[in-house]
Amino acid sequence: MSLQQDVDLLRNIPLFSKIEPSKLKLLAFTAERLTFNVGDVLCHQGDEGDSAYIIIAGEADVLVDTDSGQVTVATLKTNDFVGETAILCDVPRTATVKAKSDVETLMISKDLFFQLVCQFPSMSIEIMRELARRVERTTAQLREAVSQRPVEPRN
Repeated sequence: MSLQQDVDLLRNIPLFSKIEPSKLKLLAFTAERLTFNVGDVLCHQGDEGDSAYIIIAGEADVLVDTDSGQVTVATLKTNDFVGETAILCDVPRTATVKAKSDVETLMISKDLFFQLVCQFPSMSIEIMRELARRVERTTAQLREAVSQRPVEPRN
């Protein structure tokens, strides 16, 4: 893929849509293109968050370790962005991301990510919106799971 194709790809992602073309070109140039095969792990739950990924092609499952084993909580597709929570909060990865098909990504380092957020406040707003959507989805899933659980009698 050419640099211009990467810029066009980034422009279609809401997180980066308001960034001027010259800065998108810099992002596309400095981001690392990585390919993962089916079953490969992009990142492990508990690892240090040193980068975020944009899914260019393919699908990846977001898996969370529980007492009952790993649970798939989401499936990422083209133009999805993952890994920003560990970068923003400086906490270990909150989930494992595993390629469901062959996956092509752009990996953005933590340093580059923070430079972009500092230079483009509109990007911060888009990050907050995406994180809020994820919290809402998770809350809805929890409500549904709790409502389906049998009620235990109280003593």
